Amino acid sequence: MIKKTKKTKKVKKIKKTNRVKKIDAQDIIRKTKLRVIGIGGGGGSIVSEIVSRIKKADFVVANTDLRALKAVKKVKRFQFGQSLTQGLGTGMNTEVGEMAAQNEKDKIKKLFEDQDLCIIIACLGGGTGSGSTPIFAKISKNLPCLTYGIFTLPFEFEGEKKMDIAKESLEKIRPYLNAFSVIPNERIFQIIDKNAPLKDALSAINERLANNLEGLIEMIYSAGLINIDFADLRAVLSNRGRLTYLNTIEIDKINREEAIGKVISSPLYPYGVKGATGILYNIAGGKALQLLEVSQISKLISDSVNKNAKIILGINQNQKHKDKIKITLLATGCAMKSIKKPKPKPKPKPKPKPKPKPRPKPEPQPEPQPEPERKPKPKPQPQPQPKPKPRLKPKPKPKPSFPTPVLQIGGKVRRNALQVKKVIEEEEKELIEREKIWETPAIFRRKNNNRL
Repeated sequence: MIKKTKKTKKVKKIKKTNRVKKIDAQDIIRKTKLRVIGIGGGGGSIVSEIVSRIKKADFVVANTDLRALKAVKKVKRFQFGQSLTQGLGTGMNTEVGEMAAQNEKDKIKKLFEDQDLCIIIACLGGGTGSGSTPIFAKISKNLPCLTYGIFTLPFEFEGEKKMDIAKESLEKIRPYLNAFSVIPNERIFQIIDKNAPLKDALSAINERLANNLEGLIEMIYSAGLINIDFADLRAVLSNRGRLTYLNTIEIDKINREEAIGKVISSPLYPYGVKGATGILYNIAGGKALQLLEVSQISKLISDSVNKNAKIILGINQNQKHKDKIKITLLATGCAMKSIKKPKPKPKPKPKPKPKPKPRPKPEPQPEPQPEPERKPKPKPQPQPQPKPKPRLKPKPKPKPSFPTPVLQIGGKVRRNALQVKKVIEEEEKELIEREKIWETPAIFRRKNNNRL
């Protein structure tokens, strides 16, 4: 009896040790640590809404605004820049947000330490999110953890200034992250009705983000027929600054053919998987999952990306997806031209002035010969001019005191006015001469007659 008991005890001990080994092996697989960090007011609100949906991840909200931090629940809170902002926000001043993060570099560094994958979520366009997120990303670059950023851009009605701040911040962030995704808030109108309340609209985006992140975490942690682990994720996210497409959808049996196309074209993103160089996708379904369905999905994805892309496939089967097929797709190296900050239009270059045409060389002219000296001509001397004779004023003609006689020669003679006038003047002269003779004394008449 004693021997039997000993044997049974030994057997029990062996079984116990085997079980312990199995548990240790599972713990080794699940050592991958994932942390989600929401920066600023917008990033904090997104994290606080998705925290209840996602398990197996650690959540942190970082902000300068103490009041906004207190409103967030079920997550770790990290306040920074208190000495600079006095516990308030940055007032849409990116320089204040940047300085607040610069002053807390050592504390920020601890958020990324001992983590395998850190997902940064921020709403760009404000002061804290746009100013401090580049500093968070820069600090993470020198650490061994992978970094993936999910950023939203402001609505168009928020103004061009806010959009410019967001795009400028995005250009600063992208060189430090392994991958990043961009979701413009304007894409909400493609998901819900335009007349929906603002809170419901923002919750719709948060719900899509939660589904996508949940699918990514499930893809990493869940074991399946074809397993995807953290090493596969590291292989896809090995480079820096890759634009990334992350999408998770569930397909019903009824509309499977129509829904498969939604895997590569999410309404949230202004870009697709075209040009992607790294693909990681997982197909989860029930036990009735068919090879034809897997083939259709795989062919659609492979035909939509670069021919030389690195493609990694995972397949899971469980009762959770009994009547549905869940597909999670992560594509890195996507192409989208419009996310870059618009370059200022170059000033028109002044037109080059036309080069002056070379003037023809002047022909050599003969040297001027000296002119012969000319003798000066003698100046004419002025001759004495005769004195002008004084002009005599004509004596006034006396008016006749008798009627003008009419001469008749040989009868009637017709004359014109000038001739009549001339005849009259001659007769007047004769009369005047006769009167002079009559008026002179008799003594002097002879002398005058002789002169006549």
